[in-house]
Amino acid sequence: MAALWIAIFVVAFGTNVPTPLLLVYRDLLGLSSEALTGAFGVYAAGLVPALLLAGPASDRFGRRAVVVPFVVLSIVTSLLFLGASSSVLVLFLGRFLQGAVSGVVFSVGTAWLGELDGDPARSARWTTAALGGGWAIGPLVSGLMAQWLPLPTVLPYLVHVALMLVGLALLPRVPETLAPADRRAGLAPPTPGLLRRPFRPQQWINLGVPRGARIPFLVVVAPVAIGVFTFPSTAVTVLPLLLTPSMPQIAVAITGLVAGVTLLTGVFAQPLGRRLGYVTAGPTGLAVGAAGFGLSLLGVASGAWPLLVPVALLLGVGYGLCLAAGLTMVGELASPTARGALTGTFYACAYLGFGVPLLLSVAGGDAGFTGPLAGLAVVIAVYAAVLALPAARRLVSGSPARVSQPGAT
Repeated sequence: MAALWIAIFVVAFGTNVPTPLLLVYRDLLGLSSEALTGAFGVYAAGLVPALLLAGPASDRFGRRAVVVPFVVLSIVTSLLFLGASSSVLVLFLGRFLQGAVSGVVFSVGTAWLGELDGDPARSARWTTAALGGGWAIGPLVSGLMAQWLPLPTVLPYLVHVALMLVGLALLPRVPETLAPADRRAGLAPPTPGLLRRPFRPQQWINLGVPRGARIPFLVVVAPVAIGVFTFPSTAVTVLPLLLTPSMPQIAVAITGLVAGVTLLTGVFAQPLGRRLGYVTAGPTGLAVGAAGFGLSLLGVASGAWPLLVPVALLLGVGYGLCLAAGLTMVGELASPTARGALTGTFYACAYLGFGVPLLLSVAGGDAGFTGPLAGLAVVIAVYAAVLALPAARRLVSGSPARVSQPGAT
């Protein structure tokens, strides 16, 4: 299990290496705010379809057969980024491929790790530690390197490639968890049959949501999932753009620091999540994240960039509670033959949050981010209050009846 944890960690490390470098790319390539947030958000364009397809594919062919090729692609993508400083197209393509890699490795890797561990709550904590640790350390390292070392758009990626080679070397030690009989129990026919039967989209785009859990998933799990990456993505794009004039010569390093603090705080929020329980942790995470946005508005109004540190702490707690609560609920809801599919669906919802900075940029237009950010804070706070109501809590307080794979949507 440790070998798989390391592989997930180093892939997560690489996905956020470009995050603080976006300010460098902005200057080198002359990117507008919309282009900058778009370069960040295109990650989700590669990720969401990969999430929806990877889970059912791994339920069919096994976890290893799906994960290993995309771990290799993670290495190739980091090498591709070496040319991003002179090409907007390469920058966008690299982010798109990073999204595809993340969609596959995070969803299938999470299901794989959960099957190796056997305890949904504990495996959720392990997964959050791998993802949160990688997401946090990656931008922290790349931000510091880019601010004060030569070759700011080269060295961070070479560090990631070296780590990925270690992770790839460890993967053969991880046992496959789906026996051939388990794979045949899924919706799709065995591999040879695919050559003889007509293609059926529903066999490959399977959300994995049990019939009895559709309303809880839509009302509770999906909104909590969207909150997961709304908080860190806004912290590392919108807030540095708003406060860059207040932190000359250190903006790249501060962006990396904010990303690191936000994402690492999410890992350390797990004990609080366990104490609260997943029914309470979800709405609490949304509420704390909304409070972080409120404090960030105060920092923008006063030009006090040091407020980014407590803002990052609040947004990190919000992200961590939402992620842990959501993954635990997925573990409780999923049927054994659709765990990969439902995990992928959860992450697909979560990564919609990567599009929030672009929406804020478009909504604000020439007026900037401040108004839309205030509106977003209010919407999240209100929905957190709704999920804290007894009726909403009852939707997920019991374990919904699990159903077989054919009953999943």
